[in-house]
Amino acid sequence: MGKKKRKERIAARDASLGANAIPVLDVPRTAPVWGRDLIDPAAITQMENAMRLPVTIAGALMPDAHVGYGIPIGGVVALDNAVAPYMVGVDIACRMHMSIFPSEHLDLIDNPSRRDQLKRAMREETRFGIGSGFEGRARREHAVMDDTDWSLTKAIAHLKDKAWTQLGSSGSGNHFLDAGVLIPESDEAARILGIEPGREHFAFMSHSGSRGAGAQIAGYYSRLAQQITPLPAALRHLAWLPLDSDSGQEYWRAMNLMGRYAQANHESLHHHLRKHLKLRAMAEFDNHHNFAWKETLADGTVAYVHRKGATPAGADVIGIVPGSQGHDSFIVRGKGNALSLNSASHGAGRMMSRGEAKRTIPKGDRDSWLRERGVELMDAGMDEAPQAYKDIRRVLHEQQDLVEILATFKPRLVLMAPAGERAED
Repeated sequence: MGKKKRKERIAARDASLGANAIPVLDVPRTAPVWGRDLIDPAAITQMENAMRLPVTIAGALMPDAHVGYGIPIGGVVALDNAVAPYMVGVDIACRMHMSIFPSEHLDLIDNPSRRDQLKRAMREETRFGIGSGFEGRARREHAVMDDTDWSLTKAIAHLKDKAWTQLGSSGSGNHFLDAGVLIPESDEAARILGIEPGREHFAFMSHSGSRGAGAQIAGYYSRLAQQITPLPAALRHLAWLPLDSDSGQEYWRAMNLMGRYAQANHESLHHHLRKHLKLRAMAEFDNHHNFAWKETLADGTVAYVHRKGATPAGADVIGIVPGSQGHDSFIVRGKGNALSLNSASHGAGRMMSRGEAKRTIPKGDRDSWLRERGVELMDAGMDEAPQAYKDIRRVLHEQQDLVEILATFKPRLVLMAPAGERAED
């Protein structure tokens, strides 16, 4: 379908809503913003729109925020007895996972022959690219594939085989697999993380989500939400499903299944990397975003907190805030700030669109930037160049009241989907 016909179809549908559209507030509720100077005004407008819904209780905007569908990436919204598929996101339960190893394994980076072995393991034990999986290879085993919620509906049951094929894969967009050096901030931080104080450590870090299964579930229930809770045209992607309805409960279970599947996806990848390289991790950490949690707010209100491109940061909660390609990444500990709904950023956030990055960033500039920092880029498109992202350290500076840094990860090998792949993130 061409763009003109698609626009005409959307306009016709929106016109048909007419008086059936659910009324929203004329003046949005207030939502605190961290790092306002770093955020595109269009993303702030999106957040204000989300604060106009009759089911919205509270919200917050993180400093990595940029425009997304429905609410901005970096948006946090608490709803009353409702879940909104586009507030969760298309890549349901996208998450971070890091495995940390003793310093003796830094030779995997420093020794040329060991480095080649490491690169082979990274390429062999995951798959990048739209729709990618392990077709033609034995299926990887994980208890998540025995989860009874795969039979929740016929449509979800139909996704199981593809999801199994993609178990341990990474996809495209801003998803990556990095190998590098982890440095604890202090002896106390090392103790908290269960690693050696005063030492550098070898580490893997991965970023991916629920792949094709999650995307199809997101698309189906987003369309359903727009039918059940029709909104004015400009706000249609904010549509929600009441949690006291069959459709709301169905999506809630499907979303949580995708959360368990995304976690299993990373566990499978890291297990096979360790097995390939004959390593034993001394510590592992993970956290996810693009999800909704049932939580009790500071005033005692029970709400469904949506974190789209934002990560949980409750008191003492350990999380990972990644940089892009050659940028540093960080293991952090949450401070439990009630104003942010116990949330923090999930990364640096884009500073320019994918198209703008490909048009304006010279490949030579990207490559020299990475060389200066000792980063070998194994594969990636120009849309994910580090210059397309905000300064991760400035983003963290803007949220010092939300998280504290426990360790810094410096990437040395970065593997992403090749140029030309459509983004899945």
